[in-house]
Amino acid sequence: MRTELASEPGDADRPNEDFAAVGLPASGQGGSVVVLDGVTPPRTGTGCLHSVPWFTARLGGALTELTVSLPDIPLVDALSRAIARTSEAHAATCDLSHPRTPQATVVAARWNPDTVEYLVLSDSALLLESPDGVVTPLLDDRLALLPRSALATDALVDSTFRNMDGGFFTAAADPSVAARAVTGTVPRREVRALAALTDGATRWVERFEEGDWADCFHLIRKEGPQALVDRVRTLERSDATTFLGRGKRHDDATVAFVEF
Repeated sequence: MRTELASEPGDADRPNEDFAAVGLPASGQGGSVVVLDGVTPPRTGTGCLHSVPWFTARLGGALTELTVSLPDIPLVDALSRAIARTSEAHAATCDLSHPRTPQATVVAARWNPDTVEYLVLSDSALLLESPDGVVTPLLDDRLALLPRSALATDALVDSTFRNMDGGFFTAAADPSVAARAVTGTVPRREVRALAALTDGATRWVERFEEGDWADCFHLIRKEGPQALVDRVRTLERSDATTFLGRGKRHDDATVAFVEF
């Protein structure tokens, strides 16, 4: 088995808010990959004493441990338990009802000799490659489908769309949000490799349109996750405008690759 991870902050002066881990049980049977993209907090605050990296480290660590230690529970249940465990760690000191309480997108995949189970929540991506080279993107596109006008201000997003029906969902303080994730199971024999990417890395496809998801996967397979991150950074630096007027010029970028 080949596993590779690359993760790089968008700004060297700020901590990386992403999380990535690969879990391989001591039994040697199966494994898991977990990738989180922490949501950058607004200047107006989050109602929480803790940073986004604090949150993603605890949520990601809990989810990784649960995917390995409890292989028989569905990923939805593992994420729900991980959110509950993380919330309990700071419920006494922080306002977890705040709409911008620390939160993250989630991608998780777990495999055993028979199946590959997956979970995607919000705008990170999971790519599966079949033995014949076909790449299937598994996406939660609810945020992408919202009209640009719906995302005009943080206040509008928080009051109307964030973690609400008709909007989009992230892992924050409510364990029940796990049931909102895109999930499924495919036969293990139909998956040769997989890659999990935060949206700082998916820019290569979704923003700069350098290729499709298959091209992106083949780049990761051939040159490794860091090569994709490096190419995104080159494209960002060559953009004469402030990232085409769309959000941060540089974002934290993480890629996890697993080849069976």
